[in-house]
Amino acid sequence: MDFLELAKQRYSERFFDSRPVEQEKIDKILEAGRIVPTACNYQPQKFYVLKSKKARELAKTVTPYTFNAPIVILVCYDTNEVWKNRREEGYHSGEQDIAIAATTMIYEAQSLGIHSLWIRGFNSKDAVKAYNLPENIVPGMMLALGYPSKESKPSDWHFKRKPIEDFIIEL
Repeated sequence: MDFLELAKQRYSERFFDSRPVEQEKIDKILEAGRIVPTACNYQPQKFYVLKSKKARELAKTVTPYTFNAPIVILVCYDTNEVWKNRREEGYHSGEQDIAIAATTMIYEAQSLGIHSLWIRGFNSKDAVKAYNLPENIVPGMMLALGYPSKESKPSDWHFKRKPIEDFIIEL
């Protein structure tokens, strides 16, 4: 399938089926997040796969937005492994690097028939505490993954797109 067609088909899933996702597909999704380009190829991304019932129930204490997905991936970066910009004090590549990884993972999931939801409706400190993460690990987002249920459909907002002219500024 053409990539633009794949991107148009993908939407934020809020109606997951209870069917488990096959390990082979999970492995491909994680591989997609591993191979992405990162700043200076430092590869600071860490993926906590919340697969067990206990881990997914714990996710519900951090955010109400998992929608009973059979798999949730807590996407984090390691502050010891991020690229730091010497020209701008305090800036590092962690959030950018994991955004690239997460985006690649959701499109790989879509290509495999697995729907996804990018979750940022949580406090990172709550996730650190819930999963007892080391101090150098920073949660950036969660990805809920699973098969769509019979009620699955994109929201009305999904189809509202600004024209391309609203995005382009030529200098």
